[in-house]
Amino acid sequence: MSIHNSLLCGFENSHFSEVPVRRILTDLTIATMEPGGPAYGLVERGAVGVEDGTIAWVAGEGGAPSDWRGVDVEDFSGRLMTPALVDCHTHIVFGGNRAREFEMRLEGATYEEIARAGGGIVSTVAATRALSEDELVDAALPRLDRLIGEGAGTVEIKSGYGLTIEDELKMLRAARRLGELRPVRIRTSYLAAHALPPEYKGRADAYLGEVVLPGMEAATAEGLVHAVDGFCETIAFTPDEMRRVFDKARTLGLPIKLHAEQLSDLGGAKLAASFGALSADHLEYLGEDGVAAMEEAGSVAVLLPGAFYFLREKKLPPVAQLRAAGVPIALATDCNPGSSPMTSLLLAMNMGCTFFRLTPEEALAGVTRNAARALGLADEIGTIEPGKRAEFAIWDVDHPAELAYRIGDNPLHRRIVA
Repeated sequence: MSIHNSLLCGFENSHFSEVPVRRILTDLTIATMEPGGPAYGLVERGAVGVEDGTIAWVAGEGGAPSDWRGVDVEDFSGRLMTPALVDCHTHIVFGGNRAREFEMRLEGATYEEIARAGGGIVSTVAATRALSEDELVDAALPRLDRLIGEGAGTVEIKSGYGLTIEDELKMLRAARRLGELRPVRIRTSYLAAHALPPEYKGRADAYLGEVVLPGMEAATAEGLVHAVDGFCETIAFTPDEMRRVFDKARTLGLPIKLHAEQLSDLGGAKLAASFGALSADHLEYLGEDGVAAMEEAGSVAVLLPGAFYFLREKKLPPVAQLRAAGVPIALATDCNPGSSPMTSLLLAMNMGCTFFRLTPEEALAGVTRNAARALGLADEIGTIEPGKRAEFAIWDVDHPAELAYRIGDNPLHRRIVA
């Protein structure tokens, strides 16, 4: 048996269950994550009825409908139930790693010196191009398994390390195959506007016209794209260049997302909001006009504390302003080889609290309800309420605040997906 098949069997035995036609899950503390009620939407000593993979009802003790008598009941001995977690921003399909670059930085090397030595995104692009689709799948599976092993039911995966039409398609195909090999929902984002490859240095317009836009058409025709993303920054693409990408996405009927305001305020989030973006991500340098635009558009602010930590950033995202404006805040791992080699949503929750001063309830909402919204899935997952998919994480904890409180611990008892 291969290591990946062995891992999958382990998840099937301990973290994954198929739900029969009707089933009652009982003796649970349920963090429904529905807004507007008690903290965490908490239901004490609760039960959930599942029918054909969908939540039929949620009730407190003794509240099961009378017509559900005789249905199979599973008792969870008072454990905590949350929605299955959602990682709404990852780059887990890539080749190689950049551990040596990390070491060089700590030894005092500058970015320029690292680049001259073959480091930076160029090294990841080269390593990714060198791998076949099968090899990319094999490399990504352990990363995905770690996310699943901490209760993730949905994971977004971006392209962006191929930077040719065929290599971007190869990444997206590999990402989709991960969802066939594991019991997890995969959402794919087309991120060819991530960086300029070496062969297009100084020729951004040509790269957009010859690779990004026709590649988007090809990926859409093949059914590989759920959303279009880009990197709007001084080291990547300008707002005018990103507008060209988003105009194309609009003609293809694709929603958009954007890496924005990570290193400077170029107005990327405001641009994305003008296109009704699902989310703008990073946002350390987001200004008041960007916050207002996101509020008006209903875009989600996806914060990425792993990159903030790994790059030793100092500028905090404007959490208080986002909170005051009612902009939904999500958290994600940003798993990638260069700035956030992290595969733990639980750690992202802790970092979101310690670095960005989110509350534990906001952190949990950030990897459930708001993360689902950032992927356009708010009608299907992210809360425990009738009509949503039966995707749950069961935890060996007494209170949901423990999920953000613990460091380096995984109290997952079981993951149940429809």
